[in-house]
Amino acid sequence: MATLFLIVIYAAFISLGLPDGLLGVAWPIMQPQFAVSLGSAGIVSMVVSGCTIISSLMSGRMTKKLGTGLLTLISVILTAIALFGYSLAPGFLWLIVLAIPLGLGAGSVDAALNAYVAANYESHHMSWLHSFWGVGAMLGPVIMSRTISLNDSWRQGYLIVSICQAALILLLAVTLPIWNRVASARRESEQQFDHSGAETTDGNNDLILNRPEDDISSDQPDSLTIFGATKIRGVKLAMATFFFYCGIETTLGLWGSTYLIQDRGFEPARAAALVSIYYGSITAGRFISGFLTMRMSNRRLIRIGELIILVGVIVMLLPLPSVFAPISFFLIGFGCAPVFPCMIHETPAHFGRKHAPFIMGLQMASAYTGITLLPPLLGQVANTWSIVLLPFFLLAYISAMLASSEKIAQMMRARKRAN
Repeated sequence: MATLFLIVIYAAFISLGLPDGLLGVAWPIMQPQFAVSLGSAGIVSMVVSGCTIISSLMSGRMTKKLGTGLLTLISVILTAIALFGYSLAPGFLWLIVLAIPLGLGAGSVDAALNAYVAANYESHHMSWLHSFWGVGAMLGPVIMSRTISLNDSWRQGYLIVSICQAALILLLAVTLPIWNRVASARRESEQQFDHSGAETTDGNNDLILNRPEDDISSDQPDSLTIFGATKIRGVKLAMATFFFYCGIETTLGLWGSTYLIQDRGFEPARAAALVSIYYGSITAGRFISGFLTMRMSNRRLIRIGELIILVGVIVMLLPLPSVFAPISFFLIGFGCAPVFPCMIHETPAHFGRKHAPFIMGLQMASAYTGITLLPPLLGQVANTWSIVLLPFFLLAYISAMLASSEKIAQMMRARKRAN
């Protein structure tokens, strides 16, 4: 039953990824139609991300009240409504209004599902889970680029994606009772563990419950406030790592197409295809990293991914022929692949299982804060200067992420030596 539960979670993450690349691909055509500035896309992105931050911080309470299955269903319904509204939006103001349900629909379910999988499944499941997000993020630009090239219409792209979301709503509605049965089976397994003291699985050797060796939080208080959690050693560094990682991923996703069109002279359809390559490399990389986690530690995969991102940014930064543009996009996406899921899966190891769900919400809120602030920052600067500054911004973000993540690694090594 746990395997079926994973399939449903994977489907939910496809729905999370589908809208992510749409605005960046469609914006070069949407901007002149709405008669707004280039950086106005950043306003829409900020509203989406701001609402996602709010719902991420509320995820623990909402999951407890509604359950993960119902929360996921409501989230996808909100997303589908927002995307359908985008396909009909008569003006730019409507994009901002519809960004509210789009952001609220993404945040709480994202944090809730990540917390559940991080606590109860092995690392390779986390990587594969986020590869399904990549499937959605890759399909979104593909759909949009096809509608632009065939019909010169971004509205049809949003309409098709909203229909895809509707199909996922039906899947979630049909399987909603299964979520409750899996939750009951999980509680029974935990009770069996409490009585036997042995590790319990559901027969698939996938579900891992109550690993006492991971719980390092016995010296932490039973309850935490937001400010209290940030005082735990390493939490601020983890939040900074998520902040700058999401700045890299979403800045390139939002402005990559514009950069290729305005600085490299690409046609809109070809630029959209390269953004699809970027998301496709994230998807493929996460599928591969799922297997690599069986032989390599999360920490090592995070470091390798960060270095690949750095190489990709340097390739983009150098004055090379346009043929190298797809290579830089691929390298950055492939480097991004293991970083986010491995960082999430390390949360219980870094901060203990007891408070991992709460700290997960803080990390996701920090991640979406990066999404909220960093891509629009480039948009505003590009209004004054040029989109050619994109690789310089990416270089600054990856440098800051490397510094914070390596500090966490140093902290973990010191704690291991102390024990």
